[in-house]
Amino acid sequence: MDAEEPTAVLGELDDVVFGALVWVPARERPDLLAPPVHAAIAALPSDASAQVLVAEIDPELADTAAMTAAYDLPAEVSSNCVLVAGKRAGEERVAACVVRATTRADVNTTVRRLLDVRKASFWPTERAVEASGMEFGGITPFGLPPGWRLLLDSRVAHGQSIVGSGVRRSKLLVPGEVLVALPGAEVVEGLAQPAD
Repeated sequence: MDAEEPTAVLGELDDVVFGALVWVPARERPDLLAPPVHAAIAALPSDASAQVLVAEIDPELADTAAMTAAYDLPAEVSSNCVLVAGKRAGEERVAACVVRATTRADVNTTVRRLLDVRKASFWPTERAVEASGMEFGGITPFGLPPGWRLLLDSRVAHGQSIVGSGVRRSKLLVPGEVLVALPGAEVVEGLAQPAD
């Protein structure tokens, strides 16, 4: 099966096959979404929310490398949402950075400069999970807390991205145009560098 482009499921208007998964409209499967993610998708304009698809996966395969291998998905379509923070004058500044899985967020230069902090670092897992209301391995740009910056590498602004759903048991398939239209999203050239 060619995993490069999603294809329509015969007889199902909104369902598509991509890799070894069938993706359905996320707004029809709130059971596969963390509560803040479901609320964020429901708040989108109907034409945008209709383009956000979800597929159920084995939660043990939620990490990108395992998921892409198990479900015949191209790694370059997967995108990771990582939480980065730094302090300035006692104030913590948080950013959710969305980068392709084939790249890594440029935390020490680009993200640090954008947050205007002396030092930026990835949030510890426990803190990221508690503050986001999402499961580790499922953190997504949908439904982030107010006040966090949403930084998108320019590579995710176009084409499809597979991102978390807030839970480990599913993933979202989203066009870059929908990600760019999320509240507060900032497209940043050079947010990510090629992975070594």
